[in-house]
Amino acid sequence: MNVEVTPLPGIGTRQDFQTRSGKRVGVITHRDGRFELIVSRNDDPDACSASIPLTAEETATLSSLLGAPQLVSHLGRNTGIETRQLPIAPGSPFAAATLGDTALRTRTGASVVAVVRAGTVHPSPGPEFGFAAGDLVVVVGTEDGLTAAAAILAEG
Repeated sequence: MNVEVTPLPGIGTRQDFQTRSGKRVGVITHRDGRFELIVSRNDDPDACSASIPLTAEETATLSSLLGAPQLVSHLGRNTGIETRQLPIAPGSPFAAATLGDTALRTRTGASVVAVVRAGTVHPSPGPEFGFAAGDLVVVVGTEDGLTAAAAILAEG
């Protein structure tokens, strides 16, 4: 994919690419650290049809949402690392516990990369993150590690 980088004097840098549908999607990185997600027409990259200013936290969240699945997919093709979404069932001993309480990484070698709760993604949760029944825990690891993680989250 061809990413075009355009200096914007006094503003920052624009990086964008053309999608299959003919739109241009990009990011303006402002000199003061702000970011904007932009969409424009391929025939006129300066004709911006959408501009969404993003805070640093929103930028990091969007980056996690877009980057993590690509990274996991790439790892799975080349190293035997896989990903699974494991549910926290209502009867799970961890339905009202923290990620740290599971000791999942220590016990299985698998890593929790996100938790999906009621349609909201919580990327890279720390050990203090509290689980709730109905959560989907996105876990990365080997086949054996993922099988062990599923058993731990279901049974303790």
